[in-house]
Amino acid sequence: MQTYAYGFPRLGAKREYKNIIEIYWAKKIKKDNLLNKIKELEEQIFTTYAKYVDRFPVGEMTLYDKMLDTALLLGIYKIESLTEYYRLCRGKKALEMTKWFNTNYHYLIPEIKENIKPAILYSEIKKLKETCSKYKQGVPYFIGPFTFLKLSKGIKPEKFNYNLMNFSELYCDIVKEFNIVHIDEPALVFELTEQEITMFMSAYSKICKYNPSIYIFTYYDSVDSLKKLYELPVKGIALDFINGKENLLFIKNSGFPEDKVLIAGIVNGRNIWKTNIYKTLETLNELSRYAKNLIISNGSPLYHLPVSIKAEKHDKPILKKLAFAEERLAELKLFKKILLEERIKQTQIDEGFGNYDLAKTKYLKDEDFNRTTPYNIRAPIQQKSLNLPLFPATTIGSFPQTPEIRKLRNAYKNNEISHEKYTSFIKDKIKAVIKLQEELGLDVLVHGEFERSDMVEFFAEKLQGFETTENGWVISYGTRTYRPPIILGNVGRTKPMTVDFIKYAQSLTKKPVKGIITGPVTIITWSYLRQDIAIEDIAYQIALTLKEEIKELEDEGIKIIQIDEPAFKEGAPLKKRNWQGYFNWAVKSFNLAISQARPETQIHTHMCYSEFGEIIEYIQKMDFDVISIETARSRGDIIESFKNANFIKQIGLGVWDVHSHQIPKPNRMMKIINKAKKIFSPQQLWINPDCGLKTRDFKETIEGLKNMMKAVEIIRNR
Repeated sequence: MQTYAYGFPRLGAKREYKNIIEIYWAKKIKKDNLLNKIKELEEQIFTTYAKYVDRFPVGEMTLYDKMLDTALLLGIYKIESLTEYYRLCRGKKALEMTKWFNTNYHYLIPEIKENIKPAILYSEIKKLKETCSKYKQGVPYFIGPFTFLKLSKGIKPEKFNYNLMNFSELYCDIVKEFNIVHIDEPALVFELTEQEITMFMSAYSKICKYNPSIYIFTYYDSVDSLKKLYELPVKGIALDFINGKENLLFIKNSGFPEDKVLIAGIVNGRNIWKTNIYKTLETLNELSRYAKNLIISNGSPLYHLPVSIKAEKHDKPILKKLAFAEERLAELKLFKKILLEERIKQTQIDEGFGNYDLAKTKYLKDEDFNRTTPYNIRAPIQQKSLNLPLFPATTIGSFPQTPEIRKLRNAYKNNEISHEKYTSFIKDKIKAVIKLQEELGLDVLVHGEFERSDMVEFFAEKLQGFETTENGWVISYGTRTYRPPIILGNVGRTKPMTVDFIKYAQSLTKKPVKGIITGPVTIITWSYLRQDIAIEDIAYQIALTLKEEIKELEDEGIKIIQIDEPAFKEGAPLKKRNWQGYFNWAVKSFNLAISQARPETQIHTHMCYSEFGEIIEYIQKMDFDVISIETARSRGDIIESFKNANFIKQIGLGVWDVHSHQIPKPNRMMKIINKAKKIFSPQQLWINPDCGLKTRDFKETIEGLKNMMKAVEIIRNR
């Protein structure tokens, strides 16, 4: 019995990864210093792996994004410096970004140009070989050619196999450099066509001729083509038995090849509750009847979890029920010990969470999920009330979160300053940002969200039924981190969460100020959920709570309310055959939250980095008035998703990529607006950045908004 773990978070227990790279960006350290510190962090991860498990991957570390690293390894992009690397991540020509499968981790999308001639960057192979020679437990790690191409852009469907065969030639040369190789192919859990499966099999039949000692890793769901994978001459197949329940059913019906290793993912890489020892042992005993060679592992990468519970300062009772990434490694070690000694020395995990009252959601009726006035009637009412010009200009919500703001917010959280001093400070910031927006000429203003840390955590701290952590940080993309809260019990509120500061902001201006609330789907998707309650019941409880908040905002004269749902697509199952159930409750929870909004209240929603073409039919069922989306990184290509949708509502074009330090010129923004005008009428279009401005500084913010307003002026004059 062996153990194998992968995907350990690169962040570091004290967010060293984020700090190292960001001080390099600030030009406070040199390149060599950066690389040395990242190497030290990587070695710490190897040490942690080695403490608990028998084998682990080498090569997972990245300076920003592993898909980009793979593109560089395969010669898709050729760079001469680290500066050029970061330009692809966050510069003027930064690659488009989207969600990694159905998670809140994002990746940069490589673009495969026509007639590309890929070639291996052997300097990276050399580094990897040196590291593997130092860490004997290490297995060289790569993202596989099929997944890499499946998640890239620019490849015509009829050219996919041609490209796959070309790239497979490179992998032939790569694998022969090593004794054994770990290759991630999570795209195998998609609903693949017979042709795609045949292409995959052809590619790996070729690769395995050069080295059959390959572990193919799949995760996040079950593999429909498992029977075909059995035919490959690979050493082992890794399957997720946490999120891919059908994997176990298939093995029970069809067995598992005796000549292969089954790498069984039996601890959860996506949720934080301790593993149920007895239930998991039953699964392992079941698997051992069919698989003669078994390695136990995590079901999906561990970077969806915080690094370790050891980083938590306060000994909360809830921590006894949790396992973060390091604790998952300890669980694997424990399972190995139990299986070898054939007896359990640890008592069953206490899984009691307390009662969950479903009374609030049990008696909901169909009419509770609908607004009383249809869009075509309420739209002219809203226009008369708001009196907005063509191409209304606004922002998504947040303004720069300066070190001063973070410092004071933390001081208030730790009871180091009074409520009065904190409130006065936030109001001063709101007053300044309202004045700034008026000077810039924006039409719909925001209060800046200076009191908010993270768009989900802020609400979790104010809602009943949630628990938050102190250092439970997880990477979302690059160096950007967030702390997912934990949903423990009935969700509710004892008082308004957003009203006071938004009411104050509205008192400072005659222009409308948006009330901004995070929607139920995003709150759920970016939190850790209880496993014993139907997800729709939690969603409806959150929606009913937000419904109360919306009414109080309306009562205070707020005419525009934005319900942010950037995770709307993210939470969908990977297999489209399972979409109907998910989108049913996702749409209904959004509509439940806004069901009692007055006709004159304009409801906005914000989504970003989603494949809108795939979900447009579900977006159409959401009863908002305006949706704002990202259009800058995709160079406006995403607008095409709405081309044949008969979309009659209004849409905010995210013409400025706020995840880059590069400020686009007005003419670049105009290209996106002109592209949109071919699909939408001028009365439908709003202009805004693609996301909140919290990660930018005020200099960048002002320059970017000035350029945006110049583009608005140009389009209005035309």
